[in-house]
Amino acid sequence: MTTLAPPRVAVRHIGPPRLTKGLEGGARLGWDAHRALHPHPRPLTATELIALCEAGRLHGRGGAAFPFARKVKATADSAVRRRRRTVVVVNGTEGEPGSAKDKVLLQRAPHLVLDGAALAATALGSVEIVLAVTDEEAARSLDDAIAERGLGARARTVRLPEHFVTGESGSVIRGVNGSRPIPPGRKGRASTSGVDGLPTLLSNAETYAQLAVLAGLGPRAHARAGTPDEPGTVLLTVTGAARFPAVVETAAGAPLGHLLDLCGARAGEGVLVGGYHGAWLTGERASRTRVSRAGLAESGGVLGAGIVMPLGRGTCPLGECARVARYLAAESAGQCGPCRLGLPDVAGAFADLAAGRDAATARDAVRRAARMAAGRGACAHPDGSARFVLSALDVFADDVTRHIEDGGCGRPVRGVLPAGTDARLSLEVDWSRCDGHGLCADILRGTVRMDEHDYPVIPSEPIPDRLEADARRAVAMCPGLALRLVPRVR
Repeated sequence: MTTLAPPRVAVRHIGPPRLTKGLEGGARLGWDAHRALHPHPRPLTATELIALCEAGRLHGRGGAAFPFARKVKATADSAVRRRRRTVVVVNGTEGEPGSAKDKVLLQRAPHLVLDGAALAATALGSVEIVLAVTDEEAARSLDDAIAERGLGARARTVRLPEHFVTGESGSVIRGVNGSRPIPPGRKGRASTSGVDGLPTLLSNAETYAQLAVLAGLGPRAHARAGTPDEPGTVLLTVTGAARFPAVVETAAGAPLGHLLDLCGARAGEGVLVGGYHGAWLTGERASRTRVSRAGLAESGGVLGAGIVMPLGRGTCPLGECARVARYLAAESAGQCGPCRLGLPDVAGAFADLAAGRDAATARDAVRRAARMAAGRGACAHPDGSARFVLSALDVFADDVTRHIEDGGCGRPVRGVLPAGTDARLSLEVDWSRCDGHGLCADILRGTVRMDEHDYPVIPSEPIPDRLEADARRAVAMCPGLALRLVPRVR
């Protein structure tokens, strides 16, 4: 997976910094340095915490933007109803390519995240705080912070594998509980039954940091930045074609164009907002958009995971999107029809469109496959992926026409969008589902063979590019739904 490496990411701000105070130099804030910048939050009861979050209009910053006060209340009510203790979980997995904001907080400002988590844990009487991460440096930083605060057995970090769907709430709960971190087939609420079956308050790292800032400032001072409906600041990762990629903190409602200028980026033909489950905006529309949930929604975008990716003009937009579509198909959990069949169909059709192969038919196939996948998955991955590709067809309509009429646009694909293209695909088997039907060996003759027990022997090396289509067909046709394709770094 290609991601921004947080130690090399600049931290910038428009207006006075709050979450990123003291982070400009790139050093980690230890306990003493943190306390010199941020006051110790006053302990609150659950009722007081809910009132604070309602007054501060605090919403989750992991993508869904769910009101945090409602999460706290649901967890508290479940604990009372079930007569159980609670757990607080910090979701620091951030598996989205191009995102670095949560990693920067966990690596450089771990105590700010822990301030918010500890405030929630105290209010709910939680038995522990669990910090779920994928990044090794973030885990070390948090372990050091736990020791610096003397939290001992009251807080722990859990390392999870870095995949796109790992950050989904159900995946995190499954991973913390020791299962494979993929979205559960049956949707449930962590507030009802989460870690070890206990009522669990789960939100991402930035949300807990925002909670700490809100508690330190109070609702009135907190509202001096931002808009009346969305007070406070927003943390964004600006990457893509930006000359100076950075994690940027800005007041909600600031012009998106200011962020692009700050990072040496031009809107160009399109800007992706919200990450790979977000949406494309035309360059002209992006320049007029305000950075807030309402402002982005008005322009047809989403704040999502807080990612801004200007594309620039030197690369083929459809080629870039085809790479991402392929990545999203490979990163699914592979446990429902829209992910196992629909997303590979989207990726294949988009690749044909980008290459100018019967492009008109391919364009229609992308729309058809994306619409069929949306709203039918076990999690939001098909929905977000469909939003990405469908908005690309709309924003880059002129390029689509050129690919249909001329077989391409004449521009190279420079890999501006991080999409795991330094990886090839390997076959992976879920042995609990494999019944040894042998269809994969029939389709991939010479690559997959059957052993003496009539089970497939899967090669450890990546699938050759020339056999990728056959490999996808083997995955789609597996009667036991036991095969999936996963990226493998070259």
